[in-house]
Amino acid sequence: MLDLTYEMPKPKTIAGAKHDWELVIGMEVHAQVSSNAKLFSGASTQFGAEPNSNVAFVDAAMPGMLPVINEYCVEQAVRTGLGLKANINLKSAFDRKNYFYPDLPQGYQISQLYHPIVGEGEVLVEMGDGTARMVRIERIHMEQDAGKSIHDMDPHMSFVDLNRTGVCLMEIVSRPDIRGPEEAAAYIAKLRQIMRYLGTCDGNMQNGNLRADVNVSICLPGAYEKYQETQDFSHLGTRCEIKNMNSMRFIQQAIEVEARRQIAIVEGGGTVEQETRLYDPDKGETRSMRSKEEAHDYRYFPDPDLLPLEIEQTWVDDIAAKLPELPDDKKARFISEYGLTDYDASVLTAEVESAAYFEEVAKGRNGKLAANWVINELFGRLKKEDHDITDSPVSPAQLGGIIDLISSDAISGKIAKDLFEIVYTEGGDPAQIVEDRGMKQVTDTGAIEATLDEIIAANPAQVEKAKVNPKLAGWFVGQVMKATGGKANPKAVNELVSKKLGS
Repeated sequence: MLDLTYEMPKPKTIAGAKHDWELVIGMEVHAQVSSNAKLFSGASTQFGAEPNSNVAFVDAAMPGMLPVINEYCVEQAVRTGLGLKANINLKSAFDRKNYFYPDLPQGYQISQLYHPIVGEGEVLVEMGDGTARMVRIERIHMEQDAGKSIHDMDPHMSFVDLNRTGVCLMEIVSRPDIRGPEEAAAYIAKLRQIMRYLGTCDGNMQNGNLRADVNVSICLPGAYEKYQETQDFSHLGTRCEIKNMNSMRFIQQAIEVEARRQIAIVEGGGTVEQETRLYDPDKGETRSMRSKEEAHDYRYFPDPDLLPLEIEQTWVDDIAAKLPELPDDKKARFISEYGLTDYDASVLTAEVESAAYFEEVAKGRNGKLAANWVINELFGRLKKEDHDITDSPVSPAQLGGIIDLISSDAISGKIAKDLFEIVYTEGGDPAQIVEDRGMKQVTDTGAIEATLDEIIAANPAQVEKAKVNPKLAGWFVGQVMKATGGKANPKAVNELVSKKLGS
């Protein structure tokens, strides 16, 4: 279990013309469930398929077609709830949310308004500066995704692609516990990380597999604390919802822009109207999508084609027993087991593939040394070339082999970097490369001493300077390393220089 201590981060404060204002943010995150088939049909969920090729009769709302629930999607929602330490509701139900849109063939969306599959949970959101915010999850419900309307293919017509119609979404609804743009982005990142560890959502925001509706309001300092004490929303300002955000950067920008818009209205004597807005990153502004007065009456009612969903506790317990080690627990274990810093452990556990790679490298080796090579050398090189850890040309076994050669004093740190470059670009077994190319470190003190004696004899003036100022002895170390092609054992060289020059 996580055994780390964090302070609560301070809320974001924006200075207005009259007052300082604090932000209050809640989020509704739509996460596409990782499954091969849709929520109520056997149609494929493959991304990038030909338009309207992944559509079953029920997705297209053909007459007489009835939905049949996908058990695996339910399992994925339960798994996500368990990963967020949430309550799993053994009985839930589906409702119809009625509205018209061209890419919604049925004229309604099957969702869970009144009885969601998952209840209250929590997410620890670390800010990287020794602070963390505990964000409460209100609920997670399952629902169908809509299709996609395409407006930029023809100047006179719009096109509809129903491939996404009926794909299972999990809507993860938070309490208004987030207090700034950076926290909002960190919250999304943490949710994404947890779901990727669980294998319940791939978190690909570019493909629309993870997107968020962001609720933003402002309040005066002290008002939020009153809300926390009473749970009375009247202490907070009127919220506005920013729809369909699928970029961490744009989420932060939109929150800042919307908060400043609300501050200007309130300080100008106006009233913020509750409404749904869209963010325009090109203009750096939010604009009204629909007001509260214009909001649809969705006319929710229980879906008559679907019985209430009842699951057994033993089934939930079996899913819980098979959960993988989650990011917080893995990070705490890396710190305690491998002696890593909080920062290094955070970097290594950011992605499940990175954590697995590190553990394979660190197995039976010095954890700190392994972390240093994985983060600084490998991750640094991969980032420079815009590659992912799954594309690494250096395997864990190869990197582990380089570390073994360092630990056995077969090669120096400098030679190790040259060796890493060879393995990265050419491949091969590190030990064999060292043997074949004569890269082994010179540990024979007799040979090192002979080289040092030659350098001392050739540089009497430098010797005198070094005896007066011991800091100049480093020059001799450099000359020995240069003369041996960097192969001399640095520790042995330093010891011999100190002995010879009395420094």
